[in-house]
Amino acid sequence: MTPVINRVKKTGGELIVDALKANGVSQVSCVPGESYLAVLDALYESGIDVVVCRQEGGAAMMADSWGRLSGKPGICMVTRGPGATNASAGLHVAKQDSIPMILFVGQIGRDMKEREAFQEVEYRRAFTEFAKWVGEIDDARRIPEFVTRAFAVATSGRPGPVVLTLPEDMLVETVEAPAALPYTPVESHPGPSQIKAFDTMLRSAQQPMVIVGGTRWTEKSVEDFQDFASRFKLPVGCSFRRQMLFDHLHPSYAGDVGIGINPALAKEIKEADLLILVGARMSEMPSSGYTLLDIPYPKQKIVHVFPDPEELGRLYRPDLAICAAPTEFVEALAGLEAPAVPIWAERKSAMHDAYLKWSTPPESGPGAVHMGPIMEWIEDNVPDDAIFTNGAGNYATWLHRFHRFRKYNTQSAPTSGSMGYGLPAAVAAKKLYPEREVVCFAGDGCFMMHGQEFITAVRYGLPIITVLVNNGIYGTIRMHQEREYPGRVSGTDLVNPDFVAYAKAFGGHGELVERTEDFGPAYLRARESGMPAIIEVRLDPEAITPARTLTQIRDRS
Repeated sequence: MTPVINRVKKTGGELIVDALKANGVSQVSCVPGESYLAVLDALYESGIDVVVCRQEGGAAMMADSWGRLSGKPGICMVTRGPGATNASAGLHVAKQDSIPMILFVGQIGRDMKEREAFQEVEYRRAFTEFAKWVGEIDDARRIPEFVTRAFAVATSGRPGPVVLTLPEDMLVETVEAPAALPYTPVESHPGPSQIKAFDTMLRSAQQPMVIVGGTRWTEKSVEDFQDFASRFKLPVGCSFRRQMLFDHLHPSYAGDVGIGINPALAKEIKEADLLILVGARMSEMPSSGYTLLDIPYPKQKIVHVFPDPEELGRLYRPDLAICAAPTEFVEALAGLEAPAVPIWAERKSAMHDAYLKWSTPPESGPGAVHMGPIMEWIEDNVPDDAIFTNGAGNYATWLHRFHRFRKYNTQSAPTSGSMGYGLPAAVAAKKLYPEREVVCFAGDGCFMMHGQEFITAVRYGLPIITVLVNNGIYGTIRMHQEREYPGRVSGTDLVNPDFVAYAKAFGGHGELVERTEDFGPAYLRARESGMPAIIEVRLDPEAITPARTLTQIRDRS
């Protein structure tokens, strides 16, 4: 029988909201604008939760964090021109990080195009580098078609952001259109011959190594892959800022394949005779500047599992290319029988021991505040299911190297290295998982890029805890500056507000930590306050890395 497609007569704004509801959207982030008032009006009694933000970059990063933690497209709405260009920072994060997201942009009226009207931008030219697809809906009757396609594109293959622009006159037109239906997810599966070839290659290896990364994982696939690693006694590393994909205390865990990689782990990757990449792209940061694998012909045999065929063979020629989502690949591994005593078992154990040693923080350092003992306190007192967020900066080294991630969906951090991401990501995470503790790590420079979203946490009663590491400098840039131009400080000093007063002025809780031993009590008071909180940790600028001070970096130049 031919299915009956219901038709409805509604405004363009109403059709947009209907399409969102049909696709299971429960919340959107936005900064309002007159260019999409008709959508805002349609949201009024829709049941969709609207999170009003204070800057479009923060709104887009919240949508990215929702997409990152849920696997479903995060939805963001902004106005034309400066609103859209502000949001492009979040688009870039989602593109490089393979995060499903849809950005709706209010647009000038159709009769004003090509006149450089007020805030006019041609987004198909401007945003092509930032999105998988950029579309403009000129006909309200096609809204169900465009939105269904947006969800499909954002989630299929290598996920990423989609931009749909909405001419404001189109949104107020009343038209007859098909009632919206949910999009159909597209899965890519490995073939039986590929799994058989993978099994043969693995059994022939002497020094195999697995690196997991990317998106399109689930809690079950992570658990199932850990079981597979246990049975085969395989060493497993996590690609840059994808640490939540493997339990760090699992005996197979070998460490973080990212910035500042353990030299022992880097050596093992280079010497592996079989490298299995599951969902990982091995771009600049996880590949240590493209030095761990030769391009285009690696010394290691490569099995590359990735959901988008365009990535397979793009940088590294794989010996076995499997176009499949990690979830589908892991499911196909269930029937493989492990060797009785894998010859690489002792190597796996040695790599895990090396990771444990590498991830044990130092006890001291320059100044009165030492981040090593603070990280130890966090490990002992923060729940395993707590979600950690961060942006970019040397401060993040303390989190990524010394926090031992135990569970899936406990990390929201940009592989693109975008500053300002941590705070809006934490707001989104707490909105999505109100029952879980959410901890934002931020540097003073990083925090101030989207610090205004702290008021968003206050407005919606989201008690996130921000550990704000304040060293009064753009730390990463100063580190590079002292190495390349020792003693010539230019553009890297900062002047900061009183962050405790800042938190209180916004209606939150503030704490100042000027001695290591003050951190634990300050954190407990922040947690007990039940309010969004900032714990300012005053760190000596000399404590620029866990291993070397600024002076040591300068003197070695």
